[in-house]
Amino acid sequence: MAKQNFCVARVETRTRASVGKFERHIERKNESYENMNVDLSRTPMNVSFKGCGELTYNQTLDQMIAEGRVSLKGLKPDATVFNEMIMDVNTDYFEQHGGYEYACRFYEAAFHFAENLYGKDNIISAVMHADELNIAMTEKYGRPVYHYHLHIMALPVVDKEVHWTKRCKDPELVGKVKEVIHQVSHSKKWKSEKAVDEDGNPILNSKGKQVYHASYSVLQDKFFEHMSGAGFEGFSRGERGSTAEHLTSLEYKVKQDEKRLSDLQSKIAGEQVTYADNHKAFMTFGEIDSSGKKTIMGKYTVSAEAYEKLTTLAKQSYSAVAEVKKLKEENRRLSNRIWSLESEVSRLKTALAELKEKCKPYLDALKAAPKAVKEFIDSILEKFKKQEKDIMYDPIPADKPLPQKKPKSKDYER
Repeated sequence: MAKQNFCVARVETRTRASVGKFERHIERKNESYENMNVDLSRTPMNVSFKGCGELTYNQTLDQMIAEGRVSLKGLKPDATVFNEMIMDVNTDYFEQHGGYEYACRFYEAAFHFAENLYGKDNIISAVMHADELNIAMTEKYGRPVYHYHLHIMALPVVDKEVHWTKRCKDPELVGKVKEVIHQVSHSKKWKSEKAVDEDGNPILNSKGKQVYHASYSVLQDKFFEHMSGAGFEGFSRGERGSTAEHLTSLEYKVKQDEKRLSDLQSKIAGEQVTYADNHKAFMTFGEIDSSGKKTIMGKYTVSAEAYEKLTTLAKQSYSAVAEVKKLKEENRRLSNRIWSLESEVSRLKTALAELKEKCKPYLDALKAAPKAVKEFIDSILEKFKKQEKDIMYDPIPADKPLPQKKPKSKDYER
């Protein structure tokens, strides 16, 4: 049964302080990428659908603030300011549909989805990566295969209406729209909305608690609908509730790395057995050299058994030479594969150790008080699953007419 392909869009939150390291990865500003399969010779093939030129992400944001295009008013210094959206489909999907050129068309359509979601002016950068090697697919196809995916860095902007207050001297203006501010607010962009039935009554879960629309789940629906409507087929919507959609889950990463580590160790064991079997073929030549004994007359004497063996080997000499050459090449390939697999195991062991160390406080707490920790985690997940159903950006026109003030009347701002 063929592996099913899934299209996934996930959102990661970035602050002004943290966005720099992600910018260096997305824009390929680093000189090297440790523990990553980045082929810098292919980096020129990455596609930038939108960029900020010589400016950094933060400098671009500062420029937008100065021009009055967005506002950070009321946000704390460590607040979420940027949304990094990663759009992805299984690597094999693109190999089945034309590779690089097809991926370029696919992610151009995905970029337009992001424009509708955040608003064109609120996207800082959009880059399709075409230079990250997929080891598993490379082994499968026997040639370099790259994982195509799209990084979108955007501002979660909502339109906030500012109304005239009672301080305004003109009573007819009180409560009416004074101005519209394009406010950066992740919580409001992805805010929760209560789920109701056809009669408008709240929908409750089995525990009697209010059910909310999960906008990240709605995001998966809308992304799938958009790409299908753009004419792309052969994939399914990202699995509902799958932890694979949220790769920030350390527990999920640990399980995936443990499985891959186990698979690689099994492969290494199999390759070493094959290598040992093939290597025995070369022992035949050693046996030939030691088959006869030289006499003082300069002649060689062999036993009847050795003579029979040498006669048989002589008859097979022509085919044996070709076979030896083939086996030597096979051994070289197997040796290289074993080295490659062992290197990958070493990398995964290091990554696994790091992930387990990060998970240790949570696991210790879980052992000490499993019920309390589970309730705490469930409450956090419940909070973040409460999302707004309508997530597409529909900005209020900048030229929207505002109420006119009465002449000869002084008014004051709030």
